[in-house]
Amino acid sequence: MCTAITYLTKDNYFGRNLDYEFSYDETVTITPRNYTFNFRCLGKNTKHFALIGMAFVQDNYPLYYDATNEKGLSVAGLNFPGNAFYQKKDKSKNNVAPFEFIPYILTTCKNVSEARKLLSKTNIIDENFSKALPHSPLHWIISDKKESIVVEPLKEGLKIFENPVGVLTNNPTFDFHITNLCNYINISREEPTNKFSEKIKLAPYSRGMGGIGLPGDLSSASRFVKATFTKLNSVSKDNEIESVNQFFHILNSVEQQKGCCKVENGFEHTIYSSCCNTDKGIYYYTTYNNSQIVGVDIHKENLDSIELKSYKLKLQDSFYIQN
Repeated sequence: MCTAITYLTKDNYFGRNLDYEFSYDETVTITPRNYTFNFRCLGKNTKHFALIGMAFVQDNYPLYYDATNEKGLSVAGLNFPGNAFYQKKDKSKNNVAPFEFIPYILTTCKNVSEARKLLSKTNIIDENFSKALPHSPLHWIISDKKESIVVEPLKEGLKIFENPVGVLTNNPTFDFHITNLCNYINISREEPTNKFSEKIKLAPYSRGMGGIGLPGDLSSASRFVKATFTKLNSVSKDNEIESVNQFFHILNSVEQQKGCCKVENGFEHTIYSSCCNTDKGIYYYTTYNNSQIVGVDIHKENLDSIELKSYKLKLQDSFYIQN
């Protein structure tokens, strides 16, 4: 399971927690403008916007989990099991495999408005990357500096939701998550007042009691509420250090620790957290065993190259002993 968020100060930020039980040895990968994308049904794309994001590179192909292009448009794919439905090919539309979706959007679109137009003629098809790598059931958040949408491939077709909060988790469908926020309408960052009864005097005995009822479990519905509340109430200065640090603090509010969510192959945990400054093209990340924020700048690479550029993740932290 995963959580993706947006955050705006002076610059715009986009990122996510990737929660899973094991890693695919993903890397921070830059796709330059002249790298050739061979789309299964749409042919070759040899000149396009450059991308930076987290990817598992297989057979020299970047299988992006989340990415931002040089124009500041961002996309992240999140697990959507039981709801994601991929269609048969439709000759009247652009047929795109799930693993192609992120580069399909980011190589050609400058903003969400352009992505909406492209999505109106898009059909996501039931096609695997390979026999060894079947497709994952996904839905996607697409964001720029001004707006955000959620794209869900449902049995009845591709559904696009406006995303007024700039947050996405997993199941159920996005409309549920927005409606579910109404169940927490009384939660506040302010000190609560007595609404229980006029017949008894009640007063807060601790700071933070306006947030009583805010969920803290690891379910996707609870993470959506917690991340939305934390993001919408976050305060930081608009410089890079405070903005990036605050972004990671928001993600940390819904991170998963090893041992708390047992699955068949181990324990789901937050493998990495990312934060991309979409204006500057700097992709920051932390990993489960490395809390130091590490950055990769897309503009320090040759963006007119034809070759992918990948950076292995720093997986181990080093401790600073002060005395």
